[in-house]
Amino acid sequence: MPSSNPLPPKENALFKRILKSYEQKQYKNGLKFAKQILSNPKFSEHGETLAMKGLTLNCLGRKEEAYEYVRRGLRNDLKSHVCWHVYGLLQRSDKKYDEAIKCYRNALKWDKDNIQILRDLSLLQIQMRDLEGYRDTRYQLLMLRPAQRVSWIGYAMSFHLLGDYKNALNILNTFLDQQQKGSNFDYEHSELLLYQNMVIQESGDFQQALTHLKVYNDQIVDKLTYKELLGDLCLKLKQFDKAEKVYKELMKRNPENTLYYIKLIEAKRLTETDEIIMFYLDLVEKYPKAMPPKRLPLNYAQGDQFRNLVDKYLRRGLTKGVPPLFVDLRSLYVDPLKVEIIEKLLLQYVDCLQSYGKYSDTETNNGPKEPASTLLWTYYYLAQHYDHLSKAEEALKYIDLAINHTPTLIELFVAKGRIFKHAGDPLEACKWLDEAQALDTADRYINSKCAKYMLRANKIKEAEEICSKFTREGVSAMENLNEMQCMWFQTECALAYQRLGKYGESLKKCHEIDRHFTEIIEDQFDFHTYCMRKMTLRSYMGLLRLEDVLRGHPFYFKAARCAIEVYLHLFDKPLKDENAEQDIDIENLAPSELKKLRNKQRKARRKAEQEIAQAAQAQVKKDQYHKSKQQGDVEADTPQLDELIPEKLAKVSDPLEQAIKFLQPLQSLAKNRIETHLMAFEIYYRKEKVLLMLQSLKRGYSVSENNPKLHSCLIQFSDFLKRVRDSLDETVKEVLEKETETLLRKKNSTELNSEYLSKQGDSIEATLECCKVLYQLNPNNQECALKLVTSLDNKFKDVNIQYFKYNYLRKSNPKPRRHQFLQLFS
Repeated sequence: MPSSNPLPPKENALFKRILKSYEQKQYKNGLKFAKQILSNPKFSEHGETLAMKGLTLNCLGRKEEAYEYVRRGLRNDLKSHVCWHVYGLLQRSDKKYDEAIKCYRNALKWDKDNIQILRDLSLLQIQMRDLEGYRDTRYQLLMLRPAQRVSWIGYAMSFHLLGDYKNALNILNTFLDQQQKGSNFDYEHSELLLYQNMVIQESGDFQQALTHLKVYNDQIVDKLTYKELLGDLCLKLKQFDKAEKVYKELMKRNPENTLYYIKLIEAKRLTETDEIIMFYLDLVEKYPKAMPPKRLPLNYAQGDQFRNLVDKYLRRGLTKGVPPLFVDLRSLYVDPLKVEIIEKLLLQYVDCLQSYGKYSDTETNNGPKEPASTLLWTYYYLAQHYDHLSKAEEALKYIDLAINHTPTLIELFVAKGRIFKHAGDPLEACKWLDEAQALDTADRYINSKCAKYMLRANKIKEAEEICSKFTREGVSAMENLNEMQCMWFQTECALAYQRLGKYGESLKKCHEIDRHFTEIIEDQFDFHTYCMRKMTLRSYMGLLRLEDVLRGHPFYFKAARCAIEVYLHLFDKPLKDENAEQDIDIENLAPSELKKLRNKQRKARRKAEQEIAQAAQAQVKKDQYHKSKQQGDVEADTPQLDELIPEKLAKVSDPLEQAIKFLQPLQSLAKNRIETHLMAFEIYYRKEKVLLMLQSLKRGYSVSENNPKLHSCLIQFSDFLKRVRDSLDETVKEVLEKETETLLRKKNSTELNSEYLSKQGDSIEATLECCKVLYQLNPNNQECALKLVTSLDNKFKDVNIQYFKYNYLRKSNPKPRRHQFLQLFS
């Protein structure tokens, strides 16, 4: 559609050059041509030129000017699709996708068949998961460009995403029928056929999927995927003989893939343990170098048979010196009988290797002795074995023997650090990881492990220095790790700052992690066109589904939980202005105390000045880096995010609202974790949202009804209802009466607590929560609460290192410690 305010030929030629300059990223030339048009008084307010000038300025990073010119251009020409399109592009660059979609729709009112606008609109719709709108836009594109492959694929995918498999398959079939017959089929065509097969399988028609695979066998280039799909479909359709043949071929191709062995057992319909073990033993002879047929029968064998098989497996691993041997066998430790057999074998190995250099005293005259390193790896395995069983003293005994044997093996120091970590001593664990790191400073893995242990010991500066060995020079390690989205480091940093009471710094790290996830979600934007052009459709569908549940990742969960806990603490105990407090106290201080305070303030001022100077230097380096980066990439149209300042984050005016922002993704993506609903309850309890509190409790009850923390929340809820019941609306009362029948069972808080304690009295965690409730309900129950938790009988089944502090308090003189202990109940 022509512009509502057309330019004469000379100016129109200049305008086309502006467009060309923008496409070729020659932004300064574009501004020069725009100036030539706008300097003419007749066209000084030409809307489309003003809009293009604004778009060019935006690419140069001049946001405010860009918006001013684009809005001015739009006011001068509201019927121009170019102005609306440009305004949409500006909104898109600022990640305001909803606003950009509105602008594109307005542009289409004036030029409904504009291909570029429709493409841009479809990208935003799939990014925002507006699937119905995406389907309609792809249909328009198909009608306008029916000869393009992408038009057909995009329209088919829109139906697939909506779960309308029938229409998706009809479109794909129509498109494939139009393809030239007898041409050389390439990888892209092969991927399209595999995608079509994926749609058929998701529709539930496995027989049709199998037929489809066989028909297009010659045209599918990825033969490995073809065979894996063929075997899986044969199993689903109970065509076991065909499946067996396929998986034997796959196993011959890759005998290290454990999934093929499991599928082959299913195809052979082996159910008896002896049959399965014999199946694996036969394969050992066929594939003597493969590990799965030697390792997998250990999952099924029992008694003497297990002893013989694991004996061979252990001997092979210890002789060869396989460091991850324990990790390989750790899954067997769910069976106490297997653990006992492994332990006896290992202790036998140690005795015989020390005495004869052989695994058994019956082999003293048979062949040469085992290598000297065999004893070392046996010590190493035993240390990990006892560590896994929470026998720290035995674990330390064997790891010390191993270190004395070979004091230069890094794995031994890492293992010793891990033992101390599991024993609850992060400082000693950090010390041994530092020793390991010193043995090989060029090992990035050990370096990262050492940094992680330092953070768990709250040594944040030291951890940053360790990481700086592998980060870019000229930029602080902390900033470079943030730029590289090193989330394990930032998560541990946030938790360390939380433990140290530096809540602003902790929140900064949590917000940085949240921004990483936002960036990852936004980064998918580039793949919407790329994947359809390159026909990587199955991977593209996997990407879209991953992005939909991205914030369910453990990294996000840890960061969100830390942030929520900090915000709850800041709501309960807001940070105070220290200077104001000191001014109030100065009047009441003695001269000697006042002198001490002044000295303290001088030292604090000096330290603050040093920190400010260091921060200024770091900022200079940061600015230099960003300047050089911007010179390398002129198109700086990414929106600048607000700087995360710890002091502002720690003194936020609405901590509960900020906590809810972190909570909301967890409620949809981590709803199977009890912690999500407990945190939700704590937030809504402070906001006094009674129905949301009830919702959180009901969701938590469906996940883990006997959870001790949930019991405490239930008592809090019961007390809260007792206090506010009279002020509630009648409708709310009716809902509460009906919905709390299962939770409260018409009992008061004391009755609920006594009933829970009688049922869960053998759990120290449950007992502790009950004692806290007992004390909160009536402070006169202090002695009773102390007696319950510090009792010396062995009735508790879940005592572990997590509760060492309670044991320490019990063993210490209880009188001076009681106040500290009772703080746990508050």
